[in-house]
Amino acid sequence: MSNLKKVLWATALLGLVVCGFLAYQIYKAIFLPNTSFTNEVAYVLIPSNSDFGSLKERIEPLVKEWSTFEAVAQRKGYVNSIKGGKYAIKKGMNNNEIINTLRSGNLPVKVAFNNQDNIGALAQRISNQVEADSASLVHAMRDSNFLRQNGFGPPHEITFYLPNTYEFFWNTSAEQFRERMLAEYHRFWNVERKEKCTKIGLTPLEVSTLASIVQKETTKVDERPKVAGVYLNRLGRGMHLQADPTVIYAIKKETGNFDTVIKRVLYRDLKKDSPYNTYKYSGLPPGPIAMPDISSIEAVLNAEKHDYLYFVADVSNFGYHMFAKNLVQHNRNKAQYIRWLNQRRISR
Repeated sequence: MSNLKKVLWATALLGLVVCGFLAYQIYKAIFLPNTSFTNEVAYVLIPSNSDFGSLKERIEPLVKEWSTFEAVAQRKGYVNSIKGGKYAIKKGMNNNEIINTLRSGNLPVKVAFNNQDNIGALAQRISNQVEADSASLVHAMRDSNFLRQNGFGPPHEITFYLPNTYEFFWNTSAEQFRERMLAEYHRFWNVERKEKCTKIGLTPLEVSTLASIVQKETTKVDERPKVAGVYLNRLGRGMHLQADPTVIYAIKKETGNFDTVIKRVLYRDLKKDSPYNTYKYSGLPPGPIAMPDISSIEAVLNAEKHDYLYFVADVSNFGYHMFAKNLVQHNRNKAQYIRWLNQRRISR
């Protein structure tokens, strides 16, 4: 074999080796497992508007070779199309699978809230579960134009947030959360529930307001229809509601401190000049004093029919109340509760 042929064969063989090596490197970069964690799955949160640098901070700890991941991401055009969300990277995934997951595998998250007393508390609760921060949530929830366009005044800013568990994408914005909750509110107020409103002479907004009072009066779900019946009886007779929780709310609203614990309403509190003080002003307060949950709303819509006009805490059956049809009977019931408070020196 001539020297020329030897050179040609050597060159061809070297080319094959180089091509094979390059092919293996490409195969390795794309198809071989590239995860570094031992759990079956690792969840990663990618903020909205992330660039490749911020993505690296979250993904690099999860992969064995960042350089091969970056090369495949560049090749697939992912570096310029990063999407926010929550993603599940499974153990043993290769770079191709990881990038495909980050492109289209945004996972929903469970968002739950219950009985937050005000918008600030609700915003803080939600911000712990989605990307939107509490400040942006408060701003969206109190947007006067949004409230007005949808038939809500400022006193009803918390009305259409119905406590429950919902599915959202983690990268939900404050506006998206607000819009979804409005849609859930309208879905809840179907024809059947609106007909029940009409029968008791209240609007859905008024039902929510009364439901918030019922909820604050009793934590016992099975007692709420009975309590609701008392307040509907009072409204029907033109009596003041005289609900202690509305007085407590008036105090908290005036001070701006909703974390204040008030166990006893004093006689001087009943004179507080606030539209939320149902001892001083007749009818319903301007809006809810808390976020009513669905059981409280249903308790108003399906209130127990009876002749009771009064109730007071039952110290022999904590959590429940003693009901009365007249003031004489109520005062007897009330005396046992006052004695109980005094014995324990509960003055506030």
